[in-house]
Amino acid sequence: MEPKSTDTLLDKTINEKQQGDVFFKEQQMASNPEGKTFYIESYGCAMNFSDSEIVASILGGMGYSPTKEMEESDLILINTCSIREKAEDTVRKRLRIFDKVKKKKPGTLVGVLGCMAERLKHKFLEQEKLVDLVIGPDSYRSLPQLVADASDGEKGVNVLLSREETYADINPVRLNSNGVSAFISIMRGCNNMCSFCIVPFTRGRERSREPFSVIAEATELFNNGYREVTLLGQNVDSFLWKNPETDETVNFAQLMEMVAQIHPDLRVRFSTSHPKDITDEVLHTIAKYENICNYIHLPVQSGNSRILKLMNRTYDREWYKERVESIYRIIPDCAISSDMIAGFCTETEEEHQDTLSMMEFAQYSMSYMFFYSERPGTLAAKKYEDDIPLEVKKRRLAEIVRLQNQISFNNHKKDVGKTFKVLIEGNSKKSDADFKGRNSQNNVIVFPKTGDYKIGQYCNVKVKDTTSATLIGEIV
Repeated sequence: MEPKSTDTLLDKTINEKQQGDVFFKEQQMASNPEGKTFYIESYGCAMNFSDSEIVASILGGMGYSPTKEMEESDLILINTCSIREKAEDTVRKRLRIFDKVKKKKPGTLVGVLGCMAERLKHKFLEQEKLVDLVIGPDSYRSLPQLVADASDGEKGVNVLLSREETYADINPVRLNSNGVSAFISIMRGCNNMCSFCIVPFTRGRERSREPFSVIAEATELFNNGYREVTLLGQNVDSFLWKNPETDETVNFAQLMEMVAQIHPDLRVRFSTSHPKDITDEVLHTIAKYENICNYIHLPVQSGNSRILKLMNRTYDREWYKERVESIYRIIPDCAISSDMIAGFCTETEEEHQDTLSMMEFAQYSMSYMFFYSERPGTLAAKKYEDDIPLEVKKRRLAEIVRLQNQISFNNHKKDVGKTFKVLIEGNSKKSDADFKGRNSQNNVIVFPKTGDYKIGQYCNVKVKDTTSATLIGEIV
């Protein structure tokens, strides 16, 4: 038997997805006689927001439609994050508000989704008694049965982790979409056991999507007017799919190239990269295609090798610096952003200074910056004492934030006078007379509306001025 061509496989995958979309819409129209609605809030990483779009698709098949009016909804869901204590505190506050809504409208169901659901299932159900549903990241397909159980007065719970689930066959409902940019989840789970992180315990082991389902989803988005996709994974660089019939493999660089080849007007972004896994092949692929954005989120977490070893990041300071140097060598105008944790267990002042010096070296365009928050169940919580006083953590974090703000502002000043290709994403928050968009380096640019340009189109914008966070320009 002759092997099927790539085009044949892709056409088949796209056709199957289109048929599924038609069935989904017919099913939704036929099964929603009562007009039931759901309200969903998402917190944490982009993967959580992407998961909420999968949940919305499943709920649509059950006859539920989305609403922005929490008080009028029949089902209230919150998609949660366990990465930091502050995120969990926010969720608890929201649940108390949901409980008041539920008391005013008997019959309303409240559910917790995502990472926090898996970690705190018993506390939610038995101690706090604020929810009817608890659903882990790999259990969204069980929503129909769990909602039915909760409607009958039982508690709906499923937090089982899976070694296979990727939701590749589910077409996400783009919630709160601008119609221009969309997330595509290419893999789930994480095999890295960073000592501070709860994700491997709440999302399970890595598994990669079948590549043609990714291409089909991206192609459909482009045909529907979207002009930018972000490929998502806890560690996209470890994406690896193996064809069970031929043993042929597809790695992340190859997948990214396949998406880039859909159309030159489809921008490609990705998140998140792990310093130990990002290869020169990935960097050369970015450099090869104009529509793959010159922006890499490369979390460092700490600039000190001893702390990195305690964090189980599996690289040291010199390795990270070599990766940064390679990025700037292969993609000279690339922007790099990062994550940093201040005050990890036993961190000294000198080791904190190593993080500041790494920031100076890497010249991050922006960073997500936090002080260490011990998470129950992590390796760090089991092995190390959280011994840095809170006031020291906050002071070190303030120094990191202050330096990042200065580096970001200096980088922005260097862009004044330059012209960038910008994808128009919408109106400026401050004025409907201005557009906003981003350049390839992920910098936000605000500029007056001129000519016949519309949202979703590209234009060339010359930067005239800058603030600490935003470039200001004009169409040229």
